[in-house]
Amino acid sequence: MFESGAILIYLAEKTGKLLPTHQKDRFHVIEWLMLQMGGVGPMFGQLSHFKRFATEQIPYAIARYEKETLRLYSVLDTQLSGHEFVCGGDYSIADIAIYPWVAVYEFVGLTLDNHRNLKRWMEAVQQRPAVQRGMAVP
Repeated sequence: MFESGAILIYLAEKTGKLLPTHQKDRFHVIEWLMLQMGGVGPMFGQLSHFKRFATEQIPYAIARYEKETLRLYSVLDTQLSGHEFVCGGDYSIADIAIYPWVAVYEFVGLTLDNHRNLKRWMEAVQQRPAVQRGMAVP
């Protein structure tokens, strides 16, 4: 099996955890998981590449991906304004998928100061023992 989103869905279904069984709630989590797979991961990854690893600095690329990353920070911040976690009161595979991409905000020279809900969420997720163990792997 490959693709992180598919792996997360598989593991959640296998364990009966981190993915609601009620259809509406289930698809809400999957919707945010797809945002990570189609938006957060690719855009944040490109920003990281062009700001930190590219042999040639391309201002247009850096500006484009930074602007999109900040837009996605705002999308997440708005979503988190009324929720403890991305999809509500329960930690889910959407949080698991999104967290590592946001956690490296300083690495790419960004701040969460203008995204207080996202910053609060980051701090809460960061305190989870399983997250700490996972983030220590790389």
